[in-house]
Amino acid sequence: MSALTFQRLLREPLAGPLAALVVACVVFFILTPQFATGYNISLILQQSMVIGILAVAQSLIILTAGIDLSIGATCVLGTVVLAKVAGTDPVLAMVAALGVCLLIGAINGALVTVIKLPPFIVTLGMFTIVAAATQLYAGSQTYRVADGPLTFLGKGFDVAGFPLTLGLLALLVVYAVAWYVLNRTATGRHVYAVGGNPVSASLAGIKTSKTVFGIYLASGLIAAIAAWAALGRIPTADPNAFQTANLDTITAVVIGGTSLFGGRGSVLGTLVGALIVGVLRNGLTLVGIDNLYQNIATGVLVIAAVALDQLSRRRLQ
Repeated sequence: MSALTFQRLLREPLAGPLAALVVACVVFFILTPQFATGYNISLILQQSMVIGILAVAQSLIILTAGIDLSIGATCVLGTVVLAKVAGTDPVLAMVAALGVCLLIGAINGALVTVIKLPPFIVTLGMFTIVAAATQLYAGSQTYRVADGPLTFLGKGFDVAGFPLTLGLLALLVVYAVAWYVLNRTATGRHVYAVGGNPVSASLAGIKTSKTVFGIYLASGLIAAIAAWAALGRIPTADPNAFQTANLDTITAVVIGGTSLFGGRGSVLGTLVGALIVGVLRNGLTLVGIDNLYQNIATGVLVIAAVALDQLSRRRLQ
């Protein structure tokens, strides 16, 4: 490999996240050989599934220079709605959960685009509302879901002896669709334009409010898919689940190379970022690190990634 080719590889947006993923895997393999077993790798993929799906929604919103602090709570409410309505009709439960998640996304989008409230404030307030509503609706209880349509994404299959689930295929489909929309459609170009410079995008004829509203609506759709996947992995709806989802999704997006200031990044980077978060949490658990210290490590990663992004923006300017 020539020096020029190597330099080009280093300039690739995915180079940094991929290198970080490889380094993390090597470190944890050295610390605990159990990390590299087929079972544990499969477990990492399963553990990363829901956060990975939610991270797509977070990535789309951050690309527009916004943020969604309610995405995790929306997903949890979706699981509770699925579980509680499932006793009546599983199909009705899926429709109800989809409707609830879309409604939350639509409200967030309307508040941001129509009333022009800051995304941080809107989604922080929505997080509080949805989290409380979930507890009230669930009665602070967990609900188990019987095998059937709601646990369909938990069905497993083997690839060369390696255990996988349909939920992982759903994750790949979500990423593939998001990648296609962002890279092969006018809507995707509008998302990057709005996030990069909304004034210039508006002057170019792009309907910025419509674009941003559509992204928040898509966020609700993706949250519903994540809720379905969550019940496939663990067929129990718990109103206290995914308490670190917001932190983990933002970490995945930022580590994956997407700028918190909008207009720059990719969902492929987000996928790698989600795997890094999964590897970090799994590896630290195997080493015997307390969950609270894992949260500290994740927070440090977010700050470091944002600091690097800020330095990169200054250099470009």
